[in-house]
Amino acid sequence: MRTTPFPAILTALLLGGCITPVDYGKVRHADYVADPRCTAQPGAAVDGEALPLFFATSRLPDCRTADIRLLQYRGDKVRYGRFAPPRDVEIAKKKEFLTPLAFQTDADWWAALRAETDRRQGRVLLYVHGYRENFETTTKDAAQIARMTGFDGPVIAYSWPSQHKVLGYVVDETNMYHDVRNFRIFLKSLAEQSWVKEIVIVSHSLGARLVIPAISYVDRTSSSADSSNISNIILASPDIDRETFERDIEEEVLSARRVARDRRITVYVSRADKALAASRALHGYPRLGSPYCFDPFEAADLKAKGLPERCYPVAISGMTVVDTTDVSRGSTGHSNFLRSAVACRDFIDVVAGKRTRPERTATQLGHVFRLLPDPGNPKPEDDLICNRITGGSENE
Repeated sequence: MRTTPFPAILTALLLGGCITPVDYGKVRHADYVADPRCTAQPGAAVDGEALPLFFATSRLPDCRTADIRLLQYRGDKVRYGRFAPPRDVEIAKKKEFLTPLAFQTDADWWAALRAETDRRQGRVLLYVHGYRENFETTTKDAAQIARMTGFDGPVIAYSWPSQHKVLGYVVDETNMYHDVRNFRIFLKSLAEQSWVKEIVIVSHSLGARLVIPAISYVDRTSSSADSSNISNIILASPDIDRETFERDIEEEVLSARRVARDRRITVYVSRADKALAASRALHGYPRLGSPYCFDPFEAADLKAKGLPERCYPVAISGMTVVDTTDVSRGSTGHSNFLRSAVACRDFIDVVAGKRTRPERTATQLGHVFRLLPDPGNPKPEDDLICNRITGGSENE
């Protein structure tokens, strides 16, 4: 059998729009971080009122200019700090969308997080982004989640070095897997803090592939009481193999004893999700976030029964699936939990810990619910209800 040379395979992938090559860049990475502002000083004053949100990132910072930026390259370590929602800034007569931020030492950051947590209810929300994000789109979404939910506790954005390029998917996958160790160490540290009573984790897209193995790792290795403070896990448009998820999730993350201690997962899915359709085409198997029927015979059976041709993960104790297909928004339908009024309302309640909602429509499966347009308000003000502020680079 003839084999295809690797250069030909690479060319086919490039022409097919699957990958964009990444290089080192034109600046030595050491030069990006040479300025002292890239090295946080113990006890340095940070205005918590001006920078109310928290971040942890493995991105390489660029401290060569007045405004610190976080790049698409892998950093030399995980850095911590505070931020405010990104905004348009005029630099050299050009508008740029930038996130106001300040770095803190590990010790100072954890102390500030504890003070904020103690001042509230002991709850922490951790947001992990997905494919095609830069630091600004990550912080923008994290800030929207904080506003939209009115979360009563600190909100943390964890940002890994995604490329923020449509054709950067394979590079993003590579960097995401490279970051597994960083993220699981961070999550373990967070879960083991005695003052953290509940962790709400929200992951989007490719971020699910960081979150699920990390929770499993913390469950196996944590010295805390069964990692039970990781209780409310939300997977929005998860780009993870559906069958792998079904096979493995009950071993650790949704084991019977953890479900008994109130752990749960809510999965937001959409058949209209174009990004996950592309991921399915690339990987060959359906993603958890898309109710695509891989088995054509199963699809035919559903059609014969007059049901939508949508196939969901099997019923697993502790897991609820919410189908947002019918209220999908955006050019790709990949961020309905932040774009669609109906989905946003559901997401707000899930973050608050509510298990049921009258707006959900039951399906033939007990663990699956559909969200449908409100007949009395077929065109809701999505941006207003989702507390969304437009601006900067949109990533649907």
